[in-house]
Amino acid sequence: MSPFDRPVGPRSLAVRAEAGSAAAEVLRRVLAEDGARLVLLVPDPHARFAAVELAAPFAAEVLDSGYGVCSYVFAWTPEREPLPEVDALKPYLGGFGDLRVRLDAATAFRLGDQTWAVVGDAELPSGEPAGLAPRTVVRTQLARLEEHGLVPSIGIEHEVVFRSSAEEPLTGHGVDYALGGTERLAPLLADLRSATAGLGVESARAECHPGQYEVVLRHRDALAACDDALLLQMVTRRVAARHGGRADYLAAPEPGQGNSCHVHLSLSASDGPAGFPLALGAFLAGVLRDARALSAVWAPTWNSYVRLRTAPFSPRELRWGPDDRTASIRLCGTSRLEFRFAGADAQPHLVVAALIAAGTAGLAEQLSPPDAGALCGQLASSPWEALELLERGRAAELLGEDVAAQQAALLREELDAALGSVTDLHRRRGALRS
Repeated sequence: MSPFDRPVGPRSLAVRAEAGSAAAEVLRRVLAEDGARLVLLVPDPHARFAAVELAAPFAAEVLDSGYGVCSYVFAWTPEREPLPEVDALKPYLGGFGDLRVRLDAATAFRLGDQTWAVVGDAELPSGEPAGLAPRTVVRTQLARLEEHGLVPSIGIEHEVVFRSSAEEPLTGHGVDYALGGTERLAPLLADLRSATAGLGVESARAECHPGQYEVVLRHRDALAACDDALLLQMVTRRVAARHGGRADYLAAPEPGQGNSCHVHLSLSASDGPAGFPLALGAFLAGVLRDARALSAVWAPTWNSYVRLRTAPFSPRELRWGPDDRTASIRLCGTSRLEFRFAGADAQPHLVVAALIAAGTAGLAEQLSPPDAGALCGQLASSPWEALELLERGRAAELLGEDVAAQQAALLREELDAALGSVTDLHRRRGALRS
């Protein structure tokens, strides 16, 4: 077994750290070879990576010393402009200095013959973890869950729409579970299977909207699940571009359509694989209670709310059910929950961190879940409502004041950008007034 393989199932933070140390020794030898190249990746708040490319022999040295990345990567807009400064963002915008990124060798993934992608953790000049870095947010919540003697196993599935250079979906109609009708996708998908061979893909299939495909990653530890979900998106976009097209991860590719980020979660004891159904019930109850307050995490963009308001199987209503894909939380078997809140535009590290934070609160308070099918409320129906919920304080209690303030700043900027633009809707309605 390679130290870069993605093992199935849960790993505690300590076990994962041991795996990273073992992988580092192998990666150091690989990166010391002539012609080797390292792509250092840092997850940002917009479900993508900030990246730095490093060539041999310097790449191997970075395993020991880390490398600098400008601090504003955790406080920028999708256009990579700095957010308006608020107190929580001052350490990241004041002076635009460097954060040190320490490589997590357990994340290493081969992008080419001698090119390796490795995800890293950012730290402040003081040496403290960068609190607004999505990986730090996940680590913090995992540590809290481990205080209850539990470790999660996470599986993430994303939906994507493949489009041609003319922006047309590569199938002319919905192709849910189909083989016929997907012929235009076949060359792209063949290359994608090859390019993602080391990521532990469990399944892939045609989906219900034009050009839509779903790729499912096998269960693994939470950090690996989130990192690999972003790696999968990055590789998918690259493969689509090589075929002259585009991979579209909009939450709502069109009104009435939805691309989702579904998160499957099970719980195990820190020292073994046995599940805890009673604990899972309390975890479920906690997520149901706080899902509305965390709407901005599941739905971070204007487009997110088109999915929530118009897409079939929209997860806006908060209820759970056994093997029920119309529920926002689906119980699969007896020990696995599928959380269906987030769109494909959501940041997976923050989505998983929010789920764990709410679920851990349910465990701490020993909450009991409502009856299956019982309506428990709704997610926010608009970005303004989601912003108001962020500012009420429950998200700050769960994720920390700085993270909640960062999310509020991101959503305010999203609204400002939307209200400063002219869209096809404006033009169409304007024409009707003539």
